[in-house]
Order: sequence, then C-alpha cells, then structure tokens
Amino acid sequence: MSARKHILVVEDEQHLGVGIKYNLEAEGYRVTLVNDGPTALKLIQGDSNIDLMILDLMLPGMSGYAVCDTLRSAGYDMPILILSARSLSEDRTRGFDVGANQYLTKPFDLDELLSRVKNLLRLNPRDRGRPQREARANVNELSFGNCYVNFQTFEVKVGDQQVRLTQKELQLLRYLADHEGRVISRHELLAEVWDMPGDVQTRSVDQFISRLRKTFEVDPSDPKHFLTFRDAGYRFVIEPAQ
Repeated sequence: MSARKHILVVEDEQHLGVGIKYNLEAEGYRVTLVNDGPTALKLIQGDSNIDLMILDLMLPGMSGYAVCDTLRSAGYDMPILILSARSLSEDRTRGFDVGANQYLTKPFDLDELLSRVKNLLRLNPRDRGRPQREARANVNELSFGNCYVNFQTFEVKVGDQQVRLTQKELQLLRYLADHEGRVISRHELLAEVWDMPGDVQTRSVDQFISRLRKTFEVDPSDPKHFLTFRDAGYRFVIEPAQ
C-alpha cells in the first residue's frame, strides 16, 4: 500500500469524518478532512495531487452534487465516491449524472468502504486508456443512424440538433461502442462503467439505457441500436439488420 495516495474526505458530521479519516490513515493513505463544499473546491483547485474524494451530499454552503458537477465541468477527473444517507434511486442517478464513480449509502460497512476506495484508486480515471475486456476498438468518434458522437470534444448531434449528454451517459455509450455487437451483462456494465460491484442491486443501468434510447432512437419503444436481451444484458449495433 502506497502511503502517497492522497484522499480528500468531505463530511460535515465531525465524528463520522474523523472516524473515516482514522481508518483510511490506518490503511496507509494520506487523508485531508474538510466539512463543506467551498473548502473542498478551493483545496482541489490548489492541489491537483488529490487521488480520490469521498463526498457527502448534504453539506453546508454547497451540496455534494454541486461540488461534483463543478469539478467535472472544470475537467478534474479524480475518482469520486459519494457517501450519503440519501438512498433513493433518483439520488443515485443524480449522483452518477454529475460524475460520481461510486455511490455508497449510510450507514455503511467499513470493509466495503475500504474495498471501494482500493478499487477506485486502482481504476483511476486518469488511466482509463487501460485495455478493456474484449474491446474491439478505442472509439473516439461514433456515427449511427442520423446520430454523431465525438467522445473527445463531447459533441453530440441527432440530425441537425445538438444534444447534451451527461458524463456517465457518454461513458456508457462509449463502452457500448467499444464492444459493439456483443451482448454485455448488467454486471459488467456496473463494474466497468460505474466501478461498482456487479452484484449491487440497482436499476441505474436500465435507466441509463432508457435515456440513451430516448435520445438516439427514432422510436424508443422499438429500439434498433440499443437492444435488450432478456436475462442477458444489452447489445449496441451500429447497422441494424433489415
């Protein structure tokens, strides 16, 4: 374990923040604890050497959602683990929409938190160029139907209309494009796109596929590009069979 890994904990419950800091330091990490969003942003903007952030949502001065969205919009790519008492599916979805890598609800199991931290540090987004399982290509541009996506410039067009996708929607679409033609399980998508254990019970994958269909399919109820295979997963096809 490298003691050089620097983790920023943003938690306004002092006793909880101190406990997390203590346990992370016991694992050999360097830990900084702050209790509000503006302080976290100021710290990150002054220190680009932060390797991971553990972020509460209900913070004074600025919500965790706003902190995460601000960082992603500014181009910061360190892994972000949301740690929150908010447990509804829409809370999770919003967290992923603003760029979080993982979402863990309170109360949480310490071993699970430590495991997720370890995995996120190993799967640092700065190293997203790593080979992906059975990937056919590292797709930077994608054209299908009347749609165009540039994953480097984030330009998305459907017909003549400019479309805005969230970071997580782009990540999901790129993974599907990299594995075009293959049926991909929900477990794999959770692990590879959300950096979550594949056995987590969540509807996030289904919700995001539905949103991609609404954006790109001519008839979302009769998809031609984003196909569902019952009990197996999803398959993306560029040129549907006639």
